[in-house]
Amino acid sequence: MGADTGGDSVAERAAPRRGGGVVARTALMARIGGAARVTVVSASAGSGKSVLLRSWAGQAGVAGRTAWVSVRRDERVPQRFWLSVLDALRRTGPGSVLVGQLSAAPELDGWAVVERLLADLAPLDGPLWLVVDDVHELGLDALRQLELLMLRAPAGLRFVVASRHDVRLGLHRLRLEGELAELRTADLRFSVAEARELLVAAGVDLPEETVVLLHQRTEGWAAGLRLAALSLAGHADPARFVAEFSGSERTVAEYLLAEVLDRQSDQVRRLLLCTSVVERVNGELADLLTGDAGGERVLQDLADANAFVVALDGTRSWFRCHQLFAELLALELRRTAPDQITGLHRAASAWFAGHGYPVEAIRHAQAARDWTRAARLLADHWPTLYLDGHHTVVRDLLTGFPPAVRTADAELAAVAAADELVRGSAEIADQYLAIAGRRLPLVPDCRRDHARLVLGIAGLVLARQHGDLPRMSEQAHRLRATVAAHDALGPGLGPDLRTLVQICVDSTDYWSAHLLHLSGPGTGQPVDQAQPLAQRVGRPYLEFGSLAYQAASELWTSFDQAAEHGAQAVGLAELHGWADEQAAGVAYVVLGCVRALQGRLGEAESWIQRAERTVVAEAQPIVATALSFGRALLELGRGRNQAALTALHAAERPAGSLATPSLIAPITRAFRLQACLRLGDTAQAEKVLLECDDRDRGEPRIATAALRLAQGDPDAAAAELAPVLHGATRLIAPGLLTQAYLLEAMTRHSLNEGAAADRALEHALNRAERDGALFWFMLNPVPDLLNRHSRHCPSHYALITEIRARLTARELTAPVSGPEPLSASEMRILRYLPTNLTAPEIADQLSISRNTVKTHMRNLYAKLGTHRRAEAVTQARAFGLLAPPGRRH
Repeated sequence: MGADTGGDSVAERAAPRRGGGVVARTALMARIGGAARVTVVSASAGSGKSVLLRSWAGQAGVAGRTAWVSVRRDERVPQRFWLSVLDALRRTGPGSVLVGQLSAAPELDGWAVVERLLADLAPLDGPLWLVVDDVHELGLDALRQLELLMLRAPAGLRFVVASRHDVRLGLHRLRLEGELAELRTADLRFSVAEARELLVAAGVDLPEETVVLLHQRTEGWAAGLRLAALSLAGHADPARFVAEFSGSERTVAEYLLAEVLDRQSDQVRRLLLCTSVVERVNGELADLLTGDAGGERVLQDLADANAFVVALDGTRSWFRCHQLFAELLALELRRTAPDQITGLHRAASAWFAGHGYPVEAIRHAQAARDWTRAARLLADHWPTLYLDGHHTVVRDLLTGFPPAVRTADAELAAVAAADELVRGSAEIADQYLAIAGRRLPLVPDCRRDHARLVLGIAGLVLARQHGDLPRMSEQAHRLRATVAAHDALGPGLGPDLRTLVQICVDSTDYWSAHLLHLSGPGTGQPVDQAQPLAQRVGRPYLEFGSLAYQAASELWTSFDQAAEHGAQAVGLAELHGWADEQAAGVAYVVLGCVRALQGRLGEAESWIQRAERTVVAEAQPIVATALSFGRALLELGRGRNQAALTALHAAERPAGSLATPSLIAPITRAFRLQACLRLGDTAQAEKVLLECDDRDRGEPRIATAALRLAQGDPDAAAAELAPVLHGATRLIAPGLLTQAYLLEAMTRHSLNEGAAADRALEHALNRAERDGALFWFMLNPVPDLLNRHSRHCPSHYALITEIRARLTARELTAPVSGPEPLSASEMRILRYLPTNLTAPEIADQLSISRNTVKTHMRNLYAKLGTHRRAEAVTQARAFGLLAPPGRRH
């Protein structure tokens, strides 16, 4: 349905016309023609009121029974209005019979006309509608007379009144009786589907994303959509037009000026223009910016009048302008009072800062180009924004500073370093930290400790990402010393900064013990304490991160706890919009690994895929290593051994960037050896064994036992397993003890030691029953042993049945020896994958579209059983589809 144009200039004497290009709004029309005696349509100019009513009135069964009156602007003579009503009623079928003709006369007043109408229409049988458009233009006397007619009219007479704002018709009794239907601005907003239909009706065909953008820009405002459609017809670049469409567009500006702004008093106009510098405003702020009083009353009146001002809260204390109207006001302010804009932004910044709205305070300081004030505000409030998970907000605020300002201010450079770490740009973060360190002496004494702490936090996180234990320890020591020195001079640190420092320093021990060095898992106490601290200080983001990393610390010790805390972290992430945060990636990896180890491969695939879309290797090299390891577990469980080997190779790349060896590195090598065994390559497995730095550790011993069994040497396998089973050699991942018992059972079976084999299998099954880890039975199938055990020891019958089912399901979906055949087009794309060319560059080389290249790449990954370009290349070479590195095609 098209937009209205603010009401007709003259009274309509006949039934309204129906035109083309109208969007059918069936649900709204049903509400107008419902059972209510009175329907009020109260909405802003251009919201489509008149066109909606025209469409409804033109329906079959309504057209001949609808009297339509459009009130003239500033209608103050009741007699003229009522003569128009009489004339319109007489043009209907029922009215032509019942309503008598009446001529203008000096003694005729509205009250007399109403009494005459009530008498004439008393015999009315069947519905008759009276539509009054632009009822807000009526004077008070005419409104009172119309109210009387509504309250005393016969049951068959229905009323539909349209207005730009609520008018005082005293219809509260009808509302209580359920006889009043009301449609307001929100009801008349077009949906995306209706916006698309309107554009198509106007001959404008836009891509879906462009329609959505236009709908957002107009906020579903009918007139805005109609004006955009008129301008878009035949436009050379529709997407660009929509992107730039605003309240300053000529036709929109002319409409809003004529229909809204020019209708306001000087006081209201000044308020609208002065407050156009802010996105939201309340009465106190409006009074500050205008220098007047009574701003809240004016704002409430504008909202009541549907004058493109909307209340934002239930108490009607905060307001905003419609987006297009706000843009027009900003343009008008620049045109009429450009010298006031900077001062208005400064005043707004001070007000927002003083009332606890730092983000808006910073943005207004930036708009005033007061870079020093903006930088101080951001540095002061960065800890709070960080703890609340508002990383995107910080990033947006940083982009509001010119590059020269970001590198000239030590505190701002430190915040920029922290932001780059969140984004995964460790190299750029390092550069910002170096700049901040050089400029630290220039920071005023009263702010230097604060700057040191922000700089130290960013430095600690960077050291953690690099796995640099000495630097982590040094940064943690400096942070403690700075806090202690500051406290000695008296309290002054903000509580959020103090909390952030405490968490960062405490987590150093966790990262050192759990994820970096080879001395084994620590107590986990700092992480255990982080969650209750987060709850105590009311920081969901901090709780979310602590849950994710606690789940990571529990991965090999308690699957149930790891899965529970990982799921809780994901729940918080989804609730607060943190699904793409680094900690969410940690939780996804944990849940993927747990489900893979439990043999729930479908669930594992879902979590691993989410992690692969989230984890940034540069920002989280340790987590990226764990992710590739999780992918390898999944592929091993599926029997896709080559894909598992590819993933294990990938796991070693991010680990290689760490300054200190990762805890997971020996586990990864042990599994790489076992993947080689699954491929039947014992020679390569021997080479992997030589890479193990400490072959006396538990993980290499278990892998070596598997290798010796594969080589037909069970005695050697038993010798490797003995220290592990007797506790003489500690495992980094105690969960691997299940595999050790399973290999021991296989070893004793090979040595014809049946009782010992049964005991070892019993231990393996007991452990698997506790933690649900069926993966080891999929990695090392022992059907004969399981069959014999189920006959002699029925207590594990259900578990053995489940293991058999998992193995059978894997056999039914086992991959063939080679990939699904590649098409000629896919082979052409495949040959370019080992190069450094991007997808768009490959498209240019082959003279095809970028989308075609991306489609072929997705098909290639699916057929090769991979998820990344490097993995696809490795897999293709393994299948002989590509020459090995260094060879010519």
